Amino acid sequence: MTQELTKANINLYAVLRNLEDLCELDKDMKTLIKDISMRIKFVVKNGPKGYLSFEDGTCTFSKILDKCNIILYFKSPHHFNQMIDGKANPIPLKGLTKISFLKNEFITLTDKLSYYLKPTPSLLENETYLKNNTILTAYTAFFALAQVGNTDPIGKLSAKRIPDGIINVSITESNTGIHLIAKNGHLKAKKGLSSNNRASMTFSDIITTNKILTGQIDTYSCIATQKLQMKGYIPMLDNMNKLLGLVSSYLQ
Repeated sequence: MTQELTKANINLYAVLRNLEDLCELDKDMKTLIKDISMRIKFVVKNGPKGYLSFEDGTCTFSKILDKCNIILYFKSPHHFNQMIDGKANPIPLKGLTKISFLKNEFITLTDKLSYYLKPTPSLLENETYLKNNTILTAYTAFFALAQVGNTDPIGKLSAKRIPDGIINVSITESNTGIHLIAKNGHLKAKKGLSSNNRASMTFSDIITTNKILTGQIDTYSCIATQKLQMKGYIPMLDNMNKLLGLVSSYLQ
């Protein structure tokens, strides 16, 4: 149950959340939603809740529930995970007249997200694809890291060892920034960098970031060549890296 809950939290708060970044990075997806005004609420019994809002050519994700056009209900975290894997359908509680959006534009968006999050060696040879894949992978990994630290049994042990404070994570070459807030063993990930951080992890470029996040090179060799810089209160970074090592098992 706990692993299903962790996976459901990751699928909503780390994977589907990425649609807002996809619509910024990919011109075709930005064009696809430019005239769409739609809000989809996801409600998972005993699991995560949140909504995606498409408005004025942008997509935003929020945990704060508000008025919506469509409500998709799931009987359990397992049911939601099955839907993400394409093995189950949601239960629509509202918005039956908007089903065409779910079957057309929304499917196109999620298919394009999968395209970027499931790379092949030939796709990664394309510079634009590599950049988009790396940025979306980084967002997925660090937002998922917070969910692993909050609900996975082993992850909670590492999260409790992270001293209170904020860790900034950034990719210099792409202006991508995320900050992880640790407080009393609970973790929260947010986009952007904080000016009040206690520690930081800075990737120098896209290629280095991609290779570290996909396990092709180790962090220590990158630190030696200064392609990865870690500064500040090191115990925060040590325990965050242990959590990062658990994330891949949920994203396979």
